[in-house]
Amino acid sequence: MRRKIPSLQALMCFDAAARHQSYTRAAQELSLTQGAVSRQLTALEEFLGVALFKRTRHGVALTASGRDYAQQVATRLAALEQDTLDVMSTQGRGSVLALAAVPTFATRWLIPRLPSLKAQHPDLTVHIDTRTRPFLFADTSFDAALFAGTPEQVANWAGTQAVKLLDEDVLPVCAPQWLGGRASLSPQDITAMPLLQQSTRPLAWRQWFDAQGVAAPQALAGQRFELFSMTAAAAVHGLGLALVPGLLISDELARGDLVVACDQTLAGARAYYLVWPEGADNPPVVQAFQDWLLALTRKPS
Repeated sequence: MRRKIPSLQALMCFDAAARHQSYTRAAQELSLTQGAVSRQLTALEEFLGVALFKRTRHGVALTASGRDYAQQVATRLAALEQDTLDVMSTQGRGSVLALAAVPTFATRWLIPRLPSLKAQHPDLTVHIDTRTRPFLFADTSFDAALFAGTPEQVANWAGTQAVKLLDEDVLPVCAPQWLGGRASLSPQDITAMPLLQQSTRPLAWRQWFDAQGVAAPQALAGQRFELFSMTAAAAVHGLGLALVPGLLISDELARGDLVVACDQTLAGARAYYLVWPEGADNPPVVQAFQDWLLALTRKPS
């Protein structure tokens, strides 16, 4: 059956014209004449039976239908381009895993370990994009995701399966100067010090102080950062004390850029999971990645 799809050339002209709001700049981007772009867009509008652009004093602007269609076309063209690059990068050999991942875990934990994956599976190529929240796999090209969340969040992620990898236990750390020559700080000492807050874990410090049985009126106060990597960097530069998972700051601890301020850890409600679309069987590329991850996380790092 013949598909009801416009020509790729028309879609590329539309995508460029929609982004630039200009036939002239679209023609420059695509190395075409303005007339050629105009003809492609006229043909596309006739094919669709919908006006995509309207004339303005400054050139052209998208209609409401044009804006909606432009968003969809841009997504599809980007996916087609990525699929093409995947084939070209492997030259028809090997496998590609498209992975969504929470950024700090990907940067600090996963990427340093990827050489061992490459050693075991030299034909496997991993592409990583960041995602911090659940999404519909059917709307993306991802094969799997590395997700930080609670068991309830994972259980409520519709249409997926998951396996737990690591717990997100946190501990208070700081730059060495905050110890003031002491071996460590007491929870009471920490109540009087500047606290660095994690915007995705807004109650973390309060929960830590509660676990120590210490009243801390300023537990929610302090500079706030979105990512653990930002919070750790702020701690390294002496801005205050951070409550972060030890597995994400092993390099800073090894170098002495950060020290453990107090050895009282807090068992976090969250953990790190590998998530993939629900189905009868894992695709081989996901199964290979899962087996490798489980071998790593079931033994000491």
